[in-house]
This record gives sequence, structure tokens and C-alpha cells, in this order.
Amino acid sequence: MSAPHAPTRVLRGIGLAVLAMACFAALDTTTKWVSLSAPLMVAMFFRYGFQAVATTALELPRRGRALLHTRHLGLHLMRGALLLLTSVLAFLSLKHMPVGEFTAIVLLTPLLVTLLAARMLHEKVSGLRLLLVAGGFLGTLVIVRPEGADFNWALLFPIGVVLANAGFQLLTSRMARTEDPMTMQFYTGWTGALVSLCILPFAWMPIGSHAVWGGLLLMGVLGSLGHFIFIQAFKRAPAAVLMPYMYAQIAFAMVGGWLIFSHVPDHWTLAGMVLIAVCGAAGAWLTAHESRAAAETPEH
Repeated sequence: MSAPHAPTRVLRGIGLAVLAMACFAALDTTTKWVSLSAPLMVAMFFRYGFQAVATTALELPRRGRALLHTRHLGLHLMRGALLLLTSVLAFLSLKHMPVGEFTAIVLLTPLLVTLLAARMLHEKVSGLRLLLVAGGFLGTLVIVRPEGADFNWALLFPIGVVLANAGFQLLTSRMARTEDPMTMQFYTGWTGALVSLCILPFAWMPIGSHAVWGGLLLMGVLGSLGHFIFIQAFKRAPAAVLMPYMYAQIAFAMVGGWLIFSHVPDHWTLAGMVLIAVCGAAGAWLTAHESRAAAETPEH
């Protein structure tokens, strides 16, 4: 009875994944705009404070104390700290570079995660996989151009985002086997909110613009909504199916950068972004192909 509905369910998952990418691109565009006027930790407090309060308000009345139940509180705190670090580095990155280029570099993460996961599990990594990772990093070098006259050391912040995000994704993959997704969302939000709240008194600066306050609120809404939609996408379709569609975020980010900041990448930068997207999407396809082959191989 459920088999005929499976393709429709997967299509809904893909649609939700693309919508989540649009939210994340809008979040990055808003973050860049806010970063020009608001202090870092004020932005982080709004980003995670909104997620923490929204998750608690929506899920605690429905789930009760079950929402808080976990055997791995330390891992939840580590996951929240990694995501906060990712957001801090992203904020600093977006102060110095366009949204589209930043997004393209950050989307090296799935390639790196796949490579690191295979190494950690002592699995053989194919030559094609290594070639795709090398191609992705080559695309990054084309965007950053470390030998160029316009090189800014702040452009290395996105590499930090990739490394922190890779750790976050690996930890998420491990925890997802035993932990409830909304419990993960709850602890992640409150970790970021409480850490940024502790630092906030030392970093506070008055903000007189109502538009900036609106941007801070929008960051919280987009971050929470994007993660919630992404979780719903994973409930409807396998990760291997959804991964190629993550690269739609590059296109959304380029549109956001053009609409808000009138930025259009030059030819070399665009070539680097395309190279990262192609290598990333090919890596996602390779993961899906390997997963299907493993599922079809009879056990002995």
C-alpha cells in the first residue's frame, strides 16, 4: 500500500531540501547585511536564542520531559559548540566576502565529510573520490586566489567554517543513530544561546537601527526554519538522495548577493564556484551509487 506513495514521498523530501537551502542562503545573505552594523555575539545570541525558545515552545508542551531525555549530554554540548563555532566563523567570513563565494567554499563540507568518514572507518577511498575532493579544493583556490594582489587573510575564515562544519556533520551522523532529532535541535539551540549570552555583556554595543533589529530577528527565524525543514526532508528521503540538491544553495546565494549587494562574481570566481558544485554533486551521486550497490549485494 505504501510502495506507490514512496516516489511522491521522496519528491517531497527533495522539495523540502531545496526549500531548506533557500532558507540557509537567505540566512547567509541576512547575516552579511547584519554583520556590517551589529556586533558578532549579539547576532549569535539572536540566532540561537530564537532557535532555543522556538524549539522549547513548540516541542516541550507536546513531548514533555521526553524532549530532554538523552544519554549523551556531553555530545549534545559538543555538537552545539561546534555549530556555534561554525556560525561565528561564518559571520566573520561574510564580513569580508560575497555570499555566493562563501557558500560555494562551505559546500566543500560534504566532500570532506565523506572522505573523513571513510578514513575513520578504515575504508578504502577510491581514486575518483580523491579526484573529486582535489577538484573541490582547486575550486576553492580559484575563488580565494592566495597569490592575487587582492588576497585578504580573512578569506581563510571559510576554510575554518568547512573544518568546524565537517566535525559538526560527523558528530551529527553518529548521534542520529540513537538521539531524537528534536532533542538534538533543543540542546544545540540552548548551547549556542547560553554561551553567547555569557559573552554578550562583554561584547554589547547599542544598536539604534530598527532595520538591524529586524535583521537579527530574521536570522533567528531563518536559521530555525531552515534546520526544521531540513530535518523534515531527511524524514522523507535518504541522505544520499538529498545531498546533490544541497548545491542549489550556491544559486540561491548568488541571487541573494546580486539582489541585496549588487554583486556579480567575475569569470574566475564563477569558474571556481562551478567546479566546487560539479565535484560536490558528483561526490553525492557517487555516494548514492555506492549505497545502492551495497544494498543490492547479497550477503554471504
